[in-house]
Formats: sequence, structure tokens, C-alpha cells
Amino acid sequence: YALFTLSFLTITWRLIIRDMLNYLKKININKIPRVVIYGAGEAGARLQASLRISGKYQIVAFIDDSKKLSNRNLNGIQIRLASYLNDIKDDIDLVLLAIPSLENFELKKIIDNIKNLNIPILQVPSIDDLVSGKAKIDTLKPIKIEKLLGRECIEEDLQSLKTYYEGKNICITGAGGSIGSQLSREINNLSPKKLILIDMSEPNLYAINKELKHKNKMVEVIPILCNCNNYDLIKKLFLKNSVEIVFHAAAYKHVSLVEENPIAGLANNILTTRVLCKTCLELNIDKFLLVSTDKAVRPANVMGASKRLAELIVQDFSNKVFDEKNKNKIHTKFSIVRFGNVLGSSGSVIPLFKEQILKGGPVTVTHPEVIRYFMTIKEASQLVLHASLLSEGGDVFLLDMGEPVKIKDLAEQMIQLSGLKLLNDANPNGDIEIIYTGLRPGEKLYEELLIDGNSVNTSNKFIFKVNEKSLSSIFLEEKLDLLEKYFEENDTKNSLAVLSDLIPEWSISKLSLNKIKK
Repeated sequence: YALFTLSFLTITWRLIIRDMLNYLKKININKIPRVVIYGAGEAGARLQASLRISGKYQIVAFIDDSKKLSNRNLNGIQIRLASYLNDIKDDIDLVLLAIPSLENFELKKIIDNIKNLNIPILQVPSIDDLVSGKAKIDTLKPIKIEKLLGRECIEEDLQSLKTYYEGKNICITGAGGSIGSQLSREINNLSPKKLILIDMSEPNLYAINKELKHKNKMVEVIPILCNCNNYDLIKKLFLKNSVEIVFHAAAYKHVSLVEENPIAGLANNILTTRVLCKTCLELNIDKFLLVSTDKAVRPANVMGASKRLAELIVQDFSNKVFDEKNKNKIHTKFSIVRFGNVLGSSGSVIPLFKEQILKGGPVTVTHPEVIRYFMTIKEASQLVLHASLLSEGGDVFLLDMGEPVKIKDLAEQMIQLSGLKLLNDANPNGDIEIIYTGLRPGEKLYEELLIDGNSVNTSNKFIFKVNEKSLSSIFLEEKLDLLEKYFEENDTKNSLAVLSDLIPEWSISKLSLNKIKK
């Protein structure tokens, strides 16, 4: 009896434990994300082999655009065309993109096709990272946001500029900002003699100065913590360091903040430009280039109007050069470069969307029809350097921004490219919701790059030039003197009224209009 009882209990427990293990295994399999691998080439095969060993994902199928591979098997898994995703979209948790050498326009095409299916996407590392050993094939990561531009990122050969910038004394205002700091890096690589970095922000100036001090020991990096409104300081600084080229990237650029604080925004963006141009003209500095924005074109906010007035100031000083060229032998070349939104810059929607996605949402978009031009910080900085080289005086340069991007689509794609699903009426089980908050004061649905006239080509295929009307120098000077007086008195009403006289095409927002009425 004892032997029978012991045998019975042993067999019973073994059967119970076996069933429990099988049940737990089945639950675990159901929890493993079901994925498809997009790309049935070498990278796809390597990814499948790696994931099979790790057990991280349950691979349902390979997807490939080649009809020759359709319905074949790769390592026992069937290869299907992209249309198959529509049939299994509700049973798939993730698309793993395994084509590391894909061009940007091809990548965007794939993303656009998958976007409507609301399936998250992750990508294998680039070929460079795989070859160098920086990453393994199964190191899946979100797709970089610049890939959504739908074009190849502009890569300029900066060595062609080295003969021009090498050995020169160059000043960059706003050197700690998004554009200013990248300009500083690019110029530092071209081995100037001196690099004078001006910024009002102590943390920003400290960071870029510390970074550049250790990169090129041959360049003398000079950090200057000051406001460019200080004429005496700027003049002494330029004289002491024999400045030859000035890149003016300092500005208050956050539309909503400047709309709320118009005097601060106007004084900084307008007076700094006037002081710098005046100094460059007096000291006969070789070149001055203003970094402007597409928001200066038919501006709908105070920030845009301030940048448009800054452009008019630069044009006026260029006219002074041509008027006085034969008498005083002044040769300073004043020019402007104008472009749209820069991916990843402070205040842009990209960092905001990333932060909101990390917090689990919602992602806020002001209006479903808002569109913007975008380019990367590196692209913008390199093209600014080329534009300065092309300057002949009085030029307004436009950078090729590609096709405009709808902000709503950008938000949806960023959610998807973060490996998450969009939450909406069609997909109530999604992860992140998009909420529309309404256009802010001074915000436009779309931006433009041209005020009037047609742009013409330059020797650089990514840079165009346009000639635009300027104001009477006497009229402009009188109004600027009046503006300075109102700035000192902190008179918002009269400051905005003068700004309206100078920029008649400025579409005054309700917030600015209320300030004028008060």
C-alpha cells in the first residue's frame, strides 16, 4: 500500500507540474511581441537568427517589396509582400525594419505605407555601426526624426571652405544657441585664427567654450559674456581681436514668449542687429551675415516682425556701403540667410514631442493643418557658411528646405517610430493620444520663404538668392531712433505702433492689438 500510494503521488505531481509548465509557457508565448521583419536580405536573416536565440520576439513573417521573393521561405519563415501587412495588422505588435542601407526617400515611403496601419516601427543599426562593431544587429532603435524629411540630408564638403575661413578672426553672436553652437563647431573645424563666442547665457556659453577648447588647440577660442546692445564693448572687442567676419545668430526666437514680452524681444532682435551693423561698417569688417527665419516673411507675430526689421536694417547698411564705396573705400558685405524650422533646436516641436511621448502623452498639436519647413542643425549651419562665402552685399539667401511637413503627420510618425501606437477613435487600445490645442497668438498655419520676386540659383545648388525691396534710409533711421526711445521708456503701445509703421505687412495678433489699444 505504501509503495502504491507513493507511486501514485509521484506520478500525479509530475503530471500537475508538467501541465503548469506548459500553461505558463503558453502564457509567456502570448506575451512575447509578435513582429514582422521588413527586409528579407542578409540583415533580415541575421536579425531573425539573433532574435530566435534571444527569444525576445515571435516572428510571424518577413516582408519584402521584391515580387521575386514573394511566398518563398527564409529560415522556415514565409516572405510576403507589403500588402500582407494590411491582412495581419491587428495581430502584429511591431515592424522591425532590417534594411540598414535604405535611402531617406525610400524609408519615408515605407513609413508612410505602414503609418496608416498604426503599427509601431523599430530599425536595425546602420551599416557603419554594424561594421565598426558599435552595435549588434538586434540593437533595435527608433528611426531618427531627420529621416522623415523625405530627402537625403545635405552634406557639404567643408574642406572646400577651409581656404577661405582658415586663419581668419571670426565672431559668432548667440554662440551658445542651437544654430550658433553648431556654427561654432563647424568653423572651429576649419581652423580659424580666433573664434570669438558671444552669448548672454552663462550656461550655454560655458558649455560651447568648454567643448571647443579641447577640440582644436590651434584655434584661440574667446568666450564673451555680454549683450550685443553694448556698442562700446562690441567696438573695443572687434578692434582688439581684428574681427573679419561676423555671424549674427543671437535672437529671441520663441514666438509665444516674445508675443507676451514684446519690448524684450524687439530690443534684443532689433537693437543688437543695428549695433553690430554699425560697428562692422565703421571698422570696415569684411563680412556680416544675419541668420534670419521664414517667420520674417509676412510676419504674423512680434518675433517675425522683429526679424523682418532686422533684415531691413542689414539691407540699409548694405545700401550705405554702395553709396559710400567710392568715397570711403568701405567694402563690408552685409547679407542675410533665411530658413525655416531646425530639427532638434531649442523651442522646436521635436524635443517637445519627445518629452511628451516619454511621459506617456498626450502629444499636443496646435492645429491639424499646420505645416512647416524643416532641416537639420548641421545642414543649416553648413549652408550658412557657404552663403557667407557667396555674399556680394545686400544678398538675401534662401536655403533649400525640401517639401514642407505637416506637424500632425510628424507627431503621428514620432509616436510610431518610438515603438508605440497612436490612440484615437479607430484604435482605442493605442498608447499615445494627439490633442489639438488651437493656434497660439501670432501662429500661422504655414510659413513662406519669399516676400516678393523670384529666387535665382547660385553656384551652390542648395542655396538660392533673391532681391527684395528696402526702406528709405532716412525713414528707417528716424523710426529706429523712436523705437529706442520707447524701449527705454518700456512703452509697449507706441513700440508696437512704430513697428506696424515699419512692417505694414505684419498681421497683428489679437494679443498685440490689445497691447496697442491699452
